[in-house]
Amino acid sequence: MMSELNLKSLGKVGVLFGGRSAEREISIMSGTGVLQALRSKGIDAHPFDTAERSIAELAAEKFDRVFIALHGRYGEDGSLQGVLEQLNIPYTGSGVMASAIAMDKIFTKRIWQTHGLATPAYAVLTPETELRRVPDELGLPLFIKPPHEGSTLGITKVKGYSDMQEAYTLAAQFDEVVLAEEFVEGRELTVAILGKGKQAYALPITEIVAPEGNYDYQNKYFTDDTKYFCPAPLDQALTDEIRKMAVDAYLSLDCEGWARVDVLLRKSDNKPFLLEINTSPGMTGHSLVPMAAKAIGMSYEDLCVEILKTASLKIRSEVKK
Repeated sequence: MMSELNLKSLGKVGVLFGGRSAEREISIMSGTGVLQALRSKGIDAHPFDTAERSIAELAAEKFDRVFIALHGRYGEDGSLQGVLEQLNIPYTGSGVMASAIAMDKIFTKRIWQTHGLATPAYAVLTPETELRRVPDELGLPLFIKPPHEGSTLGITKVKGYSDMQEAYTLAAQFDEVVLAEEFVEGRELTVAILGKGKQAYALPITEIVAPEGNYDYQNKYFTDDTKYFCPAPLDQALTDEIRKMAVDAYLSLDCEGWARVDVLLRKSDNKPFLLEINTSPGMTGHSLVPMAAKAIGMSYEDLCVEILKTASLKIRSEVKK
């Protein structure tokens, strides 16, 4: 761990939170926690709500680095990362391209498939799609979800043909195209990743057991009914397989800094399937990355510092002549 003197060398730090996405409420909770944690370590940290303040104000603050605690569009999707590259402000998490791809569940799946990484079968839905044919391809039940949203927003578990239109209409409120995904019955796991390149490593796996298997927005953030087991009760060989798979998934998208990979472990044969990746995961009192860090003896405050230390610019500057 860095000494208090070295922590001051991190300079003036902005904690970017809030924003304009559907996940604004959760981002405010995450950002508030991160801000308090960094200040408790003596770091000169300042809040910055990107929905209430402009890019010009962000430039005027002259932050030495920023911690991105934004979730969803305009914060986790590469757009803000591009702004920070232009402003020459080092930032936490993945770069422009990795953030943009990871935010899109469809493109993420395509890349994972090219790397031979298992992910549930899927179909891309548009207004022209004949919805009643989708269950014939993917089976029932299946999931309908907006590919650019997190926090389980806009997701429906479809149990019958007659539910397809309503589920599609809900997801289409969030996205122009909609993702239909095969239902994999099994255990819900998540793996937090820290680091970059060959130094990237997985924290202990967390298993999520939600009431009636429904890990929705309410059960994710606002109730204590969901149970978490960290480290997840898995044998060592399976644990190693899933952690390696999660790191491979992270690296295949060129992610860095930190992220969280969600995995489904199929009940019938214990085969893991990659579900999605979050490049700016939640940092609330119910969040899973701090839980995994705690399992290896890393406090919430120390985790925030570790992530902040990795803040960097990802686009190489032009070589000076």
